[in-house]
Parts: sequence; C-alpha cells; structure tokens
Amino acid sequence: MSGKIHQTMGQQSGRRSWAEPWKIKMVEPLRMTQHEDRQKALADAGYNTFLLRSDDVYIDLLTDSGTSAMSDRQWAGMMLGDEAYAGSRNFYRLEEAIQKYYGYRYLVPTHQGRGAEHLISQAAIRKGQFVPGNMYFTTTRLHQELAGGIFVDVIVDEAHDPADLSPFKGNVDLAKLEQLIRDQGAANIAYVSLATTVNMAGGQPVSMANVKALRELCDRHGIKLFLDATRLVENAWFIQEREPGYAGRSIAEIALEFCSYSDGAWSSAKKDSLVNIGGWLAVNDWTLFEELRNLVVVYEGLHTYGGLAGRDMEAMAIGIVESMQDEHVRSRIGQVRYLAELLDDWRIPMVRPVGGHAIFLDARAFYPHLSQDEFPAQTLAAELYLDSGIRSMERGVVSAGRDPKTGGHHYPKLELTRLTIPRRVYTQAHMDVVAESVKAVYEARTSARGLKMVYEPRYLRFFQARFEPLA
Repeated sequence: MSGKIHQTMGQQSGRRSWAEPWKIKMVEPLRMTQHEDRQKALADAGYNTFLLRSDDVYIDLLTDSGTSAMSDRQWAGMMLGDEAYAGSRNFYRLEEAIQKYYGYRYLVPTHQGRGAEHLISQAAIRKGQFVPGNMYFTTTRLHQELAGGIFVDVIVDEAHDPADLSPFKGNVDLAKLEQLIRDQGAANIAYVSLATTVNMAGGQPVSMANVKALRELCDRHGIKLFLDATRLVENAWFIQEREPGYAGRSIAEIALEFCSYSDGAWSSAKKDSLVNIGGWLAVNDWTLFEELRNLVVVYEGLHTYGGLAGRDMEAMAIGIVESMQDEHVRSRIGQVRYLAELLDDWRIPMVRPVGGHAIFLDARAFYPHLSQDEFPAQTLAAELYLDSGIRSMERGVVSAGRDPKTGGHHYPKLELTRLTIPRRVYTQAHMDVVAESVKAVYEARTSARGLKMVYEPRYLRFFQARFEPLA
C-alpha cells in the first residue's frame, strides 16, 4: 500500500510497505468479457446489476454480504458441523462467542440478518408506534413498516451531505429524538433502532459518546435501544482511530463496550463475521427472548438452529473471533481507503469521510443533468459495468422506495452508487482496475442519458426492478 495509506493506518512514517495479514491458498478464475458481451448482458438484466449473472461479472462489488473469503480455520470448522435437529453443539459454540464478544445473554440464530429484523419487529412493535433510527436501511425499514411501525429518521443533518467531513456522521441527533418523544409520547416509541457504520449514509460511524448519551436519554423515558450490529467491528475501528481515549483499546474491547449501552442487537453475520450465510438476534431481557424464540420456530427453525446448518454456525463462531482481530480490521478498512485515495487523486466525487466497507460515489455530482426521476445512481452502476465488467449497486431513489401512504417516490438527499469491497477477496491490483474504470466513466459523464423504470416489484424494488435507457 502507499506511504499515505501506511501513515493513515497508524504505522511508522516513511515509505514502508504494509500488507494484508493473510496469504492466498486457493483462487477462483474470473471471466474476462468484451464490451459487446456486457451490452447484451446488461440489457437482458434490465439495466439492474442485481439481475446480472455472476458469470458475466469481472470484479463483483455489488455487496459485502456473504461474499467474504472464509479462512482455513472456518473451512475446517465446517467439517465439525453437528447436524442434530435440536441442541447442536455448534449452537452453543456460537452462543458462547456472542456472549463473549457482544455481551448479550440470550441468542436466537437466524438464516440471515433480515430474518432477525423480522423477528424483532414482530415482537417489539405495536401497530402505529414510531421507530426512530439513524437513517433507514432498506430491509430494516420494510420489516418495521410491515409490523405496523412508522420509521422516523433522527440522524444528524451532516449525514445527508456527502462533502461534510464530520468524523461521526452516523450519530443520532438527540434533539430530534427528544422532539419526537415530546410530540408522540414515550409509550408510542417502540424502540430506538441504532445502526453502526450507517450503510445508507456511506458507512458512517457512531461515536461512543453518542451511544452513551442515547442510552441515558432512553433510560429517562423508559425506551429500549436495539442495535443493528452488522458492521460493528468497523464502527469500533473508527472509534479507536478518531475518538479520544480509545486509541489504546482493542477492537474487541471497544465493540463490547458499545454493545453494553444497548438492550440487544441483530446482525447479518454475512458481513463482519466472514461467513456466506447466517445471522443472529441477541437480547438481555428474558421475557422478550421467550417471545423471540417462539417466533423463530414459526419462521426460521428450532431455536437452536434458526434456519442454519450446524456447520454454518461453527463457521460463524470462528468468524466472530477472527473479525475482532485488530490486524484484520486494519487490513479490511485499509483496502477501502486505498481505493478512495486513488479516486481522490482524480477528484472523483464521493461520500467523505470514506466509510469502512465501501466507496459511495456521488451520482448527483457525476450527472447533474439528470433528475432523480431519471435514476442517476442506477445509471452510474450501469455505466461502470459497461465500461469494465465491474458490478456496483444503486443506493438512491430506487433503494429508497415509495412512501406507503402517498405511493410516491421517497427522494433521499443522497443519490449514491456503492462500490462494496468483500473481505479478504480482491487484491490491490483489482482496486487499481476499479479506480481506472471509475475515472473513465467520470470523464464520459456528460454523455449519460439516464434510465426509466419499466418494471417495479411491490417490495424492495431495487433487487428486481427493470429499466430501459431514456431516448
């Protein structure tokens, strides 16, 4: 990595190379495609990168969910799967890891994160209650709305400005939350939904000071606080790097303290925990746990497997341990920053400060001649694929969906295209190729025409919607 990255990551000054704390043991060949092939593939996919076949993709930056490379220890653990229907030993290994590294008492495994979102929404929301959170996430908000909840964004205003350099743009605006409680009454607040390293804001972290203050506010009003801990270890890294008093603390220590200010959490283990499938929901309250483990039997599977094979729970337990290692998180975020610095040298517009899992390109700045009704972020994802076979994804008006009351588009202030870096998968050379493709698309930005939506599914439309180029 470059000397600039090296210094950013807290190493010695001067030009000393810094490398990943792992070596490659197995490779997966990639298919190189021609421009004509990509044109046909994109048209067949309705200009939606989610509908592309993976065989037609060169560098896949669609998501970091379930796309990480597992370690030799995780693969070895897969051979220790206890596939008993009830009481699998792997469940107890996973439970032990959650209790040690996250600090919660009771565990409910789920097939992935949205299974956990569904369970907590059904158990903790009464119809008509408000669910304040630090910016929506697509599946989280949908589950809250399907349970009868009303999501309210209480994130700080800085989060909606891609150029703002505040270090903790994921923080809750406590004044906004207090106002909501005054207006609606504490009894009408189901719980506060706090996401770590807020995805839709560009992977922006929450400070320890903010979650402490949030805990105090919730206690004053008798409101529960639940975390989306999907990318907690990346959030812990930013606290270690930016917040006074935490430079000498380990990632594991910071993560455990952060969780201690909440009543429970859910997680898609397909991110931080370095597995291809799996999730969990963990709480401290026995009564709530009783309801959750009853619901998991209905929707996911028995409370000791939750829709997962024993081997998957074993890999997850090992992945949790590996994810908390400082060297791993340094490498993970270092690769994202390496790509960011290449793009910064060419003045590519993107969300700043750069988050922990992805580069979020500012599609509004790429295509100021396109309105949000012409889907600039979706357009940018399509243009990147056409240029080089790189798959990214839209995080703008398509992802925001429609207002359930009016039926009109939600129009978010952020119109972003996400380049999401899988963990332990791609090399620095891949990042060079990505940067050069982004540069080429940016230089051709004035010729972009925009898209129109020709098919829209009822829920989470960004996964399956289809588009056509505007004339």
